[in-house]
Amino acid sequence: METKSLDIEAIRRQFPILDRKVYGRRLVYLDNTATSQTPRRVVEGIENMYFTTKANVHRGVFSVSQEATDLMEQTRRRVKEYVNAESEEEIIFTRGTTEAINLVVASYGGEYLRDGDEVILTVMEHHANIVPWQLLQRRVGIRLRVVPIDSMGRLDMAVYRSLFNEKTKFVSVTHVSNVLGTVNPVSEIISEAHSHGVPVMIDGAQASPHVRIDVKALDADFYAFSSHKMYGPTGVGILYGKKSMLEKMPPYQGGGEMIEHVSFEGTTFAALPFKFEAGTPDFVDIAAFSRALDFIEETGMETIAHHEHLLLDHTMERLTAEIPGIRIFGTAPGKCAVISFLLEGAHHYDTGMLLDKLGVAVRTGHHCAQPLMTALGIEGTVRASFAVYNTMEEADIFVDALKRVDSMLR
Repeated sequence: METKSLDIEAIRRQFPILDRKVYGRRLVYLDNTATSQTPRRVVEGIENMYFTTKANVHRGVFSVSQEATDLMEQTRRRVKEYVNAESEEEIIFTRGTTEAINLVVASYGGEYLRDGDEVILTVMEHHANIVPWQLLQRRVGIRLRVVPIDSMGRLDMAVYRSLFNEKTKFVSVTHVSNVLGTVNPVSEIISEAHSHGVPVMIDGAQASPHVRIDVKALDADFYAFSSHKMYGPTGVGILYGKKSMLEKMPPYQGGGEMIEHVSFEGTTFAALPFKFEAGTPDFVDIAAFSRALDFIEETGMETIAHHEHLLLDHTMERLTAEIPGIRIFGTAPGKCAVISFLLEGAHHYDTGMLLDKLGVAVRTGHHCAQPLMTALGIEGTVRASFAVYNTMEEADIFVDALKRVDSMLR
C-alpha cells in the first residue's frame, strides 16, 4: 500500500514532552516499546471529559451520564472497526494486555483445560503470557510446551508443528517480540492450530503500534493489546474475542456492570461485552483512546511503519559499522523497529545509565522476558525502540552517544 508523505515536525509538535531537556540536553526518547508518548489531542480529550462529562457510565438516565456512555461506547465501535471485528460485542475493555491475557487464561483456561492438557507458548513470550499459564498450571496441572528460536530470532516452525498431539488444547503466542522485534508468522501459527481444532490467543501488545491488525484475516480466536503503546492513555487494554468463544466463557470477575440480576439465591450475567467488564471502567481514558486511534489513522499505519523501518535500517547500519564488538539480538528480516544489544564488556545497566546522562532514554534489563534471556545466555540487554515521532537526527544522536559510552566503558 502506498505510504503518505510524513511531516515529521508537524508530528513532533503534537508531543510536548519531546521538547523537554534531560541533564541539559534535549530528550531523545527511545523507549517506545515500553510505552509511547501521547499527542496533545488525547490529553485534551481527557481534560475536557473530566471537566465537562465525568459521570458514571451505563444505566444513568441523566444527560451527562448518557454523554459519557456514548463517548466510551464510541471507542468500542472505533476499536471494532480498527481491528475489523465482526461486532462490538467482541471488544472487551480491560486495564491492559496483561489483564486481557489473564482474563482468557482464567476464564477459558479455568473452564475448559484439565490436568494433562498442553498449551503451546514460545520462548520469546513476555511474562504476561507466561505467568498466567503457570498460575493455571498450579491449579489445574496443565503442561506448557515451548517453541524455540533460531540464531536470527525466528521461531522454529518445524518444532511448533511437531508439538501438536491429542493433548494440545491451546496456543498462546506473541505477534511481535518486545526484545527481538521479530514479527512472528501468526497467520501460519493460527492456521496450523486450527487444523488440529486448537484455539489461539495472540499477544498483540508490540504489534498493534506498528502493524495493521485484521482479526478476521488472521482468524484469531483472541487478540490482546494496549492503548499506552499506541499513543493512547495508560490503563486501557483491549481483548478481542470471537463471539462464539466469549459466549461460552464464564465471567472473569464479579461485581457491578457485569450482572443482569442479583439475589442471594443466585445471579444472572449481562450479555456481551459487559459480562467481562465488572466495576466502573476507566471510561475517561477509554474515551480518549479513540483520539489516539484517530492519530494513527490520520498518519497512516503504513506511513508509520515505513518511517520506523528507515530509522531502524539507518541505525543498525551505523551500529554494526562503527561500534566494534557490539552484539545485536534479533536480526530477522522484516523485524519491527526494536534494537536490543550489548556493548562488549559492558553491563546493560551501566550503558543505559550513561546514555541517560547524554539525554538518550533507553530500556535496560530482561524486559519481562527472562526465559528468552536464558535462551540467549545473557542476563539482559539495552533496548532502543522507535516511534513515528523519532527522527534521523535522533538516531544519529543515539549512535554518537553510544560510541562515547562505549569508549568510556572499555
